[in-house]
Amino acid sequence: MIPQDKIAQFKEVEVFLRRLAGLLLILMLVPGLAVAQIYQWEDEQGTVHVTNELQSIPELFRSRARFVPASPMAPPALAPSAGITRIPFTPGSPILVTATINGTGPVTLILDTGADRTMVSPLALWRLGISTVNAPRAEIQGVTGTGQGDVVQVASVGVGEAKAGPLLIISHDANLKEADGLLGRDFLERFTVIIDAKEGVVTLTPR
Repeated sequence: MIPQDKIAQFKEVEVFLRRLAGLLLILMLVPGLAVAQIYQWEDEQGTVHVTNELQSIPELFRSRARFVPASPMAPPALAPSAGITRIPFTPGSPILVTATINGTGPVTLILDTGADRTMVSPLALWRLGISTVNAPRAEIQGVTGTGQGDVVQVASVGVGEAKAGPLLIISHDANLKEADGLLGRDFLERFTVIIDAKEGVVTLTPR
């Protein structure tokens, strides 16, 4: 039998992850976006979707997916991270991480396993010297409705020893009181993520 304290821990993690997933779910980007190393596919309504993970495309549409080759202007991919990053947090509260973008920062992001892409407010990006002028537009869908943002390609996003890039992030002000944005699955999928609610620690281990 599973000990009662373990059951309680699992339930706490489940509730916590559901709460995070409800913050914002970024699903779709605008048609015709030329980006580095992603897949593009079209659904039955004619909406064009973009993703960097083939398995995230519904099986019905997977055969229609088109691989978009790397742009000649895209920055080179980073070497895989070697170290393990540990992030302390308060169980039951959003996991706040201190991150860098293109090696500068810091910005405060909420680790959100429910967000498809990393999202940072325009003000925070401008503070780091990253412009959103003439950036392609993106459609954002979440539990509270739809919105608009900008697609910005950055060379790297880093949290402690964990670094990944290049990445396409979304510039959008979600009016998060305690953070500049969300750290999404486009970054997290590069690592094995363990959320230990009992110890209050998130561990990011390179895959």
